[in-house]
Amino acid sequence: MLEWFGLPQGSAHSAEIDYVVDLTHWLMLVLCVGWGLFFVYTLIRFRQGANPVANHHGIKAVWSKYLEGLIVLAEVVLLVVFSIPAYNARVAAFPAEPQSTVVRVVAEQFAWNVHYPGPDGVFGRTDIRLVNTDNPLGLDRSEAAAKDDLFTINEFNMPVDKPVIVHLTSKDVIHSFGLPQMRVKQDAVPGLVHSVWFTPTMTGDWEIACSQLCGLGHYRMRGFYTVQSQADFNAWVQEQRELMAP
Repeated sequence: MLEWFGLPQGSAHSAEIDYVVDLTHWLMLVLCVGWGLFFVYTLIRFRQGANPVANHHGIKAVWSKYLEGLIVLAEVVLLVVFSIPAYNARVAAFPAEPQSTVVRVVAEQFAWNVHYPGPDGVFGRTDIRLVNTDNPLGLDRSEAAAKDDLFTINEFNMPVDKPVIVHLTSKDVIHSFGLPQMRVKQDAVPGLVHSVWFTPTMTGDWEIACSQLCGLGHYRMRGFYTVQSQADFNAWVQEQRELMAP
């Protein structure tokens, strides 16, 4: 159903998420139509002309209780059989970091800071005292592990067909990191690190959405992410290293 709105299934888990969303929408459609028809029925059945004296006893039919039980059962099945297993698959089984593209994303008003570790796979130390316009993450370049790190602002690149792990936090207020085509959305909370992962299965360029009202400049908190071949990603990383070289 989400594909109807121009959102391609861009990650390995997209189909599973879309299936749960579709089931939820179909259930809501049935409830909406059902309650709408029942409302029209009550308007006609209990109109003033047919019932000059008000009746406050309500419906006494047994079928209404069975119908309510059926709705509760449908919601329990949707939650226990579909939603919880899909959630657990994304939370309890993170891929190994050495076989993944691992980044830190630090949100702030009004930008996304993306931090890539160097070839050593280790994120360098950051220090709030080093934060400035040229170093928004406060990366301590004097530390050995930080010398080969790189960071970008509002630009997130990743290779296709390889797991991506994002360690997400915020400098200031709550933001919400959204990659709609990847079916990924996770709050960025100051003082906490939340991790999310996905495996992109198609190449393309899309927008990073902030799905949480984060201030007067919320409208301009737009980033961009690119899924590309491994060779193109390697070339992009090398280009970024040359740009950041002293």
